[in-house]
Amino acid sequence: MKDPVTVRDLTRRFGTFTAVDRVSFVVRQGEIFGLLGPNGAGKTTLIKMLTGLLQPSEGSAQVAGLDLVREPEAIKRSLGYMSQLFSLYPDLTVGENIRFFAGLYGVRGERSAARRAWVLDMAGLAGHEGQLTRTLPLGLKQRLALGCAVLHEPPLIFLDEPTSGVDPLSRRRFWDLIYRLAEQGTTALVTTHYMEEAEYCSRVGLMHRGRLIALGTPAEVRALGSATILEVETPDPLRALDLLRQTAEFGDPVLFGRRLHVTVRDREAAGPLRQFLESRGLAVQRVEPVTPSLEDAVVALIHGDDRTVGESAA
Repeated sequence: MKDPVTVRDLTRRFGTFTAVDRVSFVVRQGEIFGLLGPNGAGKTTLIKMLTGLLQPSEGSAQVAGLDLVREPEAIKRSLGYMSQLFSLYPDLTVGENIRFFAGLYGVRGERSAARRAWVLDMAGLAGHEGQLTRTLPLGLKQRLALGCAVLHEPPLIFLDEPTSGVDPLSRRRFWDLIYRLAEQGTTALVTTHYMEEAEYCSRVGLMHRGRLIALGTPAEVRALGSATILEVETPDPLRALDLLRQTAEFGDPVLFGRRLHVTVRDREAAGPLRQFLESRGLAVQRVEPVTPSLEDAVVALIHGDDRTVGESAA
């Protein structure tokens, strides 16, 4: 496949509500393509359309060389899919889940035995075939789910928020598996709301209000959302957060651990920002410009889009 996914003006409406609004992009062979965006941005609806689970209202797409509208059933058989909710059967054992999905994907005979052994090794579950799946830690469950999703060695996999609720170490191990699959030629489309995961992707698309508002490498998206970010250090960051959200003078502040990141027009805003907080009785230890992170850029792009939509409505 030259381009495993090609999307043109894809749209999905539910009554008068438009969940996905004229989205267009291409996923290239061997990429790890990330879809970012807040809850309700339209990521999962888009994934459901691209995997043949939901018919589009308008637009077109080619997935794994197949037409989305005319060949949805063939698309389902040609790719791997892992949903954001745990998709295996908790009352089956590890081995029973693997055998079930092998049969579902038509993996039989010697190939089935080899692929079952591969899944157990990849998921770190060799010797645990008889363990009930519901008793596994979440990280192992997710690795098992990934293994079952690629039992039939699909050239394209869709992973919808696959590490939601997983601890950082398990998340890092999960991404090691995705990298390994990509090195073997598998193309992956991943939805995530973890910005550190987005940095692992070849390219990312940022969705907001059902539309794709930014597209590029993580570095390119950071540049699109370039803004001056002031880092504020104070003994009471939560109170500072509340105070800053009560004024339109400064951009929407975001907590970064015990510090705040505030989007401003230029570095000269550092003085007025400090004065604003101190005039309300809050001690301020430090206000300094910092290099914007991908999360800073995403926040700036989303707020910029909100302002544009608001101005258009007015």
